[in-house]
Amino acid sequence: MKRMITHVDAYTPEGVQTDVSIYIDGTSIQAIGRMDEQIREGTDEVIDGQGMLALPGLVNSHTHVAMTLFRSFADDVALMDWLQNHIWPAEEKLTDELVYWGSQWAFAEMIRGGTTAFCDMYMHMDAVAQAAVDVGIRGTLARGLAGVAPDGEEALAQNVELFHRWHGAHDGLLRVMLGPHAPYTCPGEYIRQVAATAKREGMEVHIHLSETQGEVDTCYEKHGVSPIAWIEELGLFAVPTLAAHCVHVDEQDLDILARHHVRVAHNPRSNLKLASGIAPLTAMQEKGIVVGLGTDGCSSNNKLDMFEEMQLAALLHKGHLQDPFAITAKEAIALATEGGARAIGYDKGLGTLKVGALADIILLDRSGYHWQPCYDVISSIAYSANSMDVDTVLINGQPVMRHRELLTMDIELVREEMQKAQRYFAALQK
Repeated sequence: MKRMITHVDAYTPEGVQTDVSIYIDGTSIQAIGRMDEQIREGTDEVIDGQGMLALPGLVNSHTHVAMTLFRSFADDVALMDWLQNHIWPAEEKLTDELVYWGSQWAFAEMIRGGTTAFCDMYMHMDAVAQAAVDVGIRGTLARGLAGVAPDGEEALAQNVELFHRWHGAHDGLLRVMLGPHAPYTCPGEYIRQVAATAKREGMEVHIHLSETQGEVDTCYEKHGVSPIAWIEELGLFAVPTLAAHCVHVDEQDLDILARHHVRVAHNPRSNLKLASGIAPLTAMQEKGIVVGLGTDGCSSNNKLDMFEEMQLAALLHKGHLQDPFAITAKEAIALATEGGARAIGYDKGLGTLKVGALADIILLDRSGYHWQPCYDVISSIAYSANSMDVDTVLINGQPVMRHRELLTMDIELVREEMQKAQRYFAALQK
């Protein structure tokens, strides 16, 4: 299919281009600029972008999508209490069907808010993959692995099977990583096994690292080094790795991450809600570490809103460091787009509006009060825009939302299934 978005302002690597057309052939952008009528007449669909601002789709570099099922389930508790006494017992009751509908609900929220790609670690991942395919969203999936669990070996084998079944599927929309949960749930020998499996299968890795001070302190007590140094000793960083959180890290940790080209998913809202702390984002950038933004799951964030993460990342580090230049508007946008794409393993072709890039595009309606006046478009994106401004979304060149109407799912059916799930888990809490 050939599509053209006309009369739109576009946020490109060169800056904001006004009143241009974006020409899409299949899954990629073929041209951006003023185009003659002959090109327009040869397209299968013309999308009127008058008054809109085109952005690359936002990338959620760390989440657990089916945890929409546990939104507000256990709030205002510390991380380990939250996991051990609330979330893990509830997760034992999950089924493929529940995860499928929880994932679809997450994708509805993501697409409605302009997120076109996500990186997920959870369980029942075939159900997540099928939900993503049915909706048409771009996803990188990892089966969460806990080496301390009785099914640790089985889970690792399932993750490899997931890779062979889904990696590259659906016109390349799906990718698969290995998902060792964290150092405190994966013993050393298990991490070595994961590393060996990743090398053998040609897979990347997605892991939680140094999220809390308690995690770091425990690792020092057991192994004499930080979680990041310990994971390096075990050889995991010999394969491409995405590390979520990295809140409590020192200079040596940052050097390790930089040396092994480990990418980081920064989750500011989740880290604040769980009182985990504030990751040293600017220090990571100074080391040349690739960083993207993530929401984490809905039970530790309550939202899958990447506009909020973008704005919080910009404001939080300014205030924390008392430096108004800490994260600029342009840098905040990059964290939510190209930075996120690189974090989840796309070296090029995602997260930007340029010729040859994948056609994951969102159109923002700028008629809201919060957009006027607009002296600086980039500033307005970072500090004024919100998820409800998103009007139209294309993923891999295919429209999945038009004029705020979701096109690839029966949202009322999904809502009904989520209400059933709520009644089910509410009964478990009694």
